[in-house]
Amino acid sequence: MALGNMSQKPIGVFDSGIGGLTVLKELLARLPNENFVYFGDTARVPYGNKSSDTVRRFSSENVKLLLERGVKMVVVACNTATADALPQLQSEFKLPIIGVIQPGVRAALAASHNGRIGVIGTSGTIRSMAYQNGILAVKPDARVVSKACPLFVPLVEEGWTDTQVTRLVVEEYLKPLAGLDIDTLVLGCTHYPLLSGGLSLIMGDRVTLVSSAEETAKDVFRVLVERDLLRPDDAPPPEHELRVTGDSEPFQRLARRFLGDFSAASQVGAAR
Repeated sequence: MALGNMSQKPIGVFDSGIGGLTVLKELLARLPNENFVYFGDTARVPYGNKSSDTVRRFSSENVKLLLERGVKMVVVACNTATADALPQLQSEFKLPIIGVIQPGVRAALAASHNGRIGVIGTSGTIRSMAYQNGILAVKPDARVVSKACPLFVPLVEEGWTDTQVTRLVVEEYLKPLAGLDIDTLVLGCTHYPLLSGGLSLIMGDRVTLVSSAEETAKDVFRVLVERDLLRPDDAPPPEHELRVTGDSEPFQRLARRFLGDFSAASQVGAAR
């Protein structure tokens, strides 16, 4: 296929559920001319409590599904899948595949002034120590404190981003971190930015909340430029798809609330 035709192909984005929409939102802002196919594996969410082997298998299946949609690159918009599966995916498939952890590490290091950085994520992401290792590789004298928050993903998937129950769960998880002189908190799961109001309330104004979404979008732009895969400015208006493995109706409702007009103009349906 000619390179010009390759540039017209969509960018694939996958997550265990709706959390990757936080990454997609930044991608849309930075790359408004690109086509996107978003895949949320909502029937098997969450990934964070599953074994590494299972996450690698699910991730490979997700990339294959996106390849069926004709994508030119894949963004693994899931921290657990990035931690457990990214090297395997990059070896297994011949298209550009990028994850969200290294962009998140860069964002955390840029935001922190005192080198005291908190990381919250799923049990799988925290167990992998991917953020801690990434931060310490660049700044060996940093102090990194990690905390698994496994209930956050189910709360977000349920749409309970601002309820009394959610506020109590956030407080219970973050109280141990609030008194540690942390100046930066890495939201090490793409679902967590949807809880940023409650997270900020507990951590206080002096703590900067960092997600990997913006830095990931910069990486995608860089790869597209380097490989001459940017969609031309004179191309037809972009078209997008949102695909899920579970019930599409609640996903569409949450996606419309988060993405607004983009979601309303997109095709939403079953993954297969």
